[in-house]
Amino acid sequence: MKFKIALIIVCTLFLVSCGSQRKVRTTSSKKPVKRTSSIVKNKINKNEDEKLEATSFVVVSFENVEEYISWFKNTAISNMINYKIPASITLAQGILESGAGKGELCKKANNHFGIKCHVGWEGPSVHHDDDASQECFRKYNHPAESYRDHSLFLTTRSRYNFLFDLRANDYKGWAQGLKDAGYATDPKYPTKLISIIERYQLYRFDNETLGLSNEEVVVYEAPKKAISNSEYEVTKGDTLYSISRKHNISIEDLKNKNNISDNAISVGQILKIK
Repeated sequence: MKFKIALIIVCTLFLVSCGSQRKVRTTSSKKPVKRTSSIVKNKINKNEDEKLEATSFVVVSFENVEEYISWFKNTAISNMINYKIPASITLAQGILESGAGKGELCKKANNHFGIKCHVGWEGPSVHHDDDASQECFRKYNHPAESYRDHSLFLTTRSRYNFLFDLRANDYKGWAQGLKDAGYATDPKYPTKLISIIERYQLYRFDNETLGLSNEEVVVYEAPKKAISNSEYEVTKGDTLYSISRKHNISIEDLKNKNNISDNAISVGQILKIK
C-alpha cells in the first residue's frame, strides 16, 4: 500500500513538472513574434530619400535637403525681394539642379542651377555631361554668385518675361512656366519642382516675404492663357509631328518659334504656330 502511494506521488510530481515545462516553451515562442513586429514598425520612415536628377543624379536624405534649405533660404528670400522670383522656386531649383549641394557640377563649379555657358558668357567654365557629352557650364567662385546669376538669367531674357505677370507666390505657375520657356527639357520638370516645394513647405518663404503668416498658405493657380489663332495648346497624344501636320508648319520652324531643343512637349503647353 505504501509502495502504491509513493508511486502515485512520484507520477503526480512528474506530470506537474512536464506541464510547467510546456508553459515555459509556449511563452518563449511568442517573444520572437513581438520582436519581429517591432522591427517592421521601426522600418516605416516618412522621410524617404530624395532622388534628384537634373545636371547630376544623386540620392540625398531628408536631412541633406533640410540642411541645404537652412544654408540658402535667406539668399532666396533676398533675391525674391530684389528680383521678384519666388523664393520657393529658387530653392526648389537649387535643390533639384545641385542635388542639394552634393551633385558633381555643384561641387566642382559652385553651379547650383545647371546654367550652361550660352552665347556671351565670358566667365570661367567647366565641362560636364548633361543632354550631350561634355557640355559647357558656368563656373562660380562662391554659391552666392550662382544664386545671383540665376536671378539675372531669368530677369534679363525676354522668354521668361511672362512669368513676372504671375502672382508672387504662384509657385505652380512658375514651375510650369519655366518648362514652357525652355529652362529644362525634362517634361516632368514642373512636377519635380512642385513636389519639392510641397514636401519641404518652401512656400512658407514666399509667404514670409509677402508678409503672410506661415499658417496662411495662399496658393494661386496660373491664369489660363488666351489662345489666339497663332497659338496652340498641347493636348494628350500630341507630338511635334502631328502638330506640324495639323497647322502646316515644319517641325524645325515649330521648334525654333518655341525655343525647343528636342522633341519633348507637355500637356497644357502653349506653342506658337504662326
